[in-house]
Amino acid sequence: MATPRKLEVVNPVPADIDIAQSVDPLPIAAIAQDLGLSAAEFQLYGPCKAKVLLSVRDRLKGAPDGFYVVVGGITPTPLGEGKSTTTVGLGQALGAHLGRKVVTCLRQPSQGPTFGIKGGAAGGGYSQVIPMEEFNLHLTGDIHAITAANNLLAAAIDARIFHEATQSDKALFNRLCPANFYGKRAFAKVMLGRLKRVGIEKTDPNQLTPEEVKKFARLDIDPETITWRRVMDVNDRFLRKVTIGQGSEEKGMTRETGFDISVASEIMAVLALTTSLADMRERLGKMVIGSSRAGDPVTADDLGLGGALTVLMKDAIHPTLMQTLEGTPVFVHAGPFANIAHGNSSIVADQIALKLVGSEGFVVTEAGFGADIGTEKFFNIKCRYSGLTPQCAIIVATVRALKMHGGGPEVVAGKPLDLAYKSENVELVRAGCGNLVKHIENTRAYGVNVIVAINMFSTDTEAELGAVKSAALDAGAFDAVVCTHYAHGGEGAVELGYAVQRACERHSAPLKFLYPREISIKEKIALIAKSYGADGVEYSPEAEKKIEIYSRQGFSNLPICVAKTQYSFSHQPERKGVPKGFVLPIRDIRASVGAGFIYPLVGTMSTMPGLPTRPCFYDIDLDLATGKVLGLS
Repeated sequence: MATPRKLEVVNPVPADIDIAQSVDPLPIAAIAQDLGLSAAEFQLYGPCKAKVLLSVRDRLKGAPDGFYVVVGGITPTPLGEGKSTTTVGLGQALGAHLGRKVVTCLRQPSQGPTFGIKGGAAGGGYSQVIPMEEFNLHLTGDIHAITAANNLLAAAIDARIFHEATQSDKALFNRLCPANFYGKRAFAKVMLGRLKRVGIEKTDPNQLTPEEVKKFARLDIDPETITWRRVMDVNDRFLRKVTIGQGSEEKGMTRETGFDISVASEIMAVLALTTSLADMRERLGKMVIGSSRAGDPVTADDLGLGGALTVLMKDAIHPTLMQTLEGTPVFVHAGPFANIAHGNSSIVADQIALKLVGSEGFVVTEAGFGADIGTEKFFNIKCRYSGLTPQCAIIVATVRALKMHGGGPEVVAGKPLDLAYKSENVELVRAGCGNLVKHIENTRAYGVNVIVAINMFSTDTEAELGAVKSAALDAGAFDAVVCTHYAHGGEGAVELGYAVQRACERHSAPLKFLYPREISIKEKIALIAKSYGADGVEYSPEAEKKIEIYSRQGFSNLPICVAKTQYSFSHQPERKGVPKGFVLPIRDIRASVGAGFIYPLVGTMSTMPGLPTRPCFYDIDLDLATGKVLGLS
């Protein structure tokens, strides 16, 4: 790569936004050129970010892939253990200090947590993506596109129910298929597709019998089965359950529904798991929104909407190129949460990056939250669809989190840490290392070399760090490395970079999935629950009903994406360490057929977060004199 930017580190470490704003980003065109992109292969979105076109992957189709590294973590505290920071720091170490070609791949953060409790996701300290304000806010509008597409489909569902209830079969058919519509491309894509799906072989709508007209025109959606909800990119607990259809014209059509946060939309999962524009069009059209009264699945294509959704998403499919504080390239793309979705950035970003770095380069991609959810879904869902095989998996650990798992006092976001987390207590650390060991064992089972990155805090002692390292190596980790990238940037992750190089070069095992797709939904859920340490699984009547429906509809071969708390291996966030003697409760099950997975909802898991008493937005403002954003974290 080009001459790396030299960081001027300060001790104590300033606020994240102050560090980010102290560094002038390099022109993104220069970053793109250094990666080997031609001017025709990226589109500028201002001076600091660009969309990288999928045509790059086509051009480099025959080129070898680089080494593939996934970063997960132990079960975190509510404060987070620096997984994104470690991902960025490792990229800086490999690219700016070890001279290896590297691309870091991250998810786009939701504005919900940015203005809520967690803050942004650009990393921290001297290991950040810049400009962090643009990274954490609108970026290139992908989440807004998802929100628009999702809500267009929601509106189409209720409009179709309304029109079917107020029109005769013939009138409905004539409006869906007017004479001047016949013969157009839209007819071929939408109407002929609908005819085929309902088993009508005629291609001329004028030849349909009255019964065929009814079969074609009426979806007959059962409102009780609708799983598609509206979304918005704001934490708003009061929209979790709402009643719609209370206008005078919709009298008698009220129903209960609700809102999810935008990143929980199936369209976000489609974006993250798609492999091409054609594949995205197919996936969007296949999304199931509910069932007909006859029990058949109803899709976005049945509503005639697959093409329009693709139009709204056509620009979002391209990854966004940004940079770290030290000038190494970053792809930012897709942003599903790992607790309520599959929690990984996009397949296409990783595929393009692996071609660009070449056989000696590295792609470092982040999986959300703890390895029990983010990394598990990375292997069993993302790698299954991408066909990519990682050589190394990193588990980020902190002394702070391990003390919590060892029985330390409760850690609460927004409240000062207890003294137990600021003073030496080696035995408390050792007691909590069981959580780390469990994550190492689970991750090694996929056939990758596992490295533990110990994200060091200033209050950690040598004895505590040594205890973590010993526990990791005894559990079979390839290596365990103490890192100071938060305080020192890439220089503080150089030893981690060396360890990653060795682990990738010595990897030889094939990728192993936790379960085959062909077994039943319940069998797959049971294997995942066993990896958590559960004694078994119990299903609510609603979940049992959904399993029967989805199996009958032909969706039982899809991978499983468990929606579960990130704060425990179990379904109970207060149970730390390595919980035993619990049964995993499945409250409900939904099908993301377009994205390509079934997702069970465990316990009371919410798909719409709420705002805390004192949200992050209290600290965010604009300096009117300079135009700089203040208070982002």
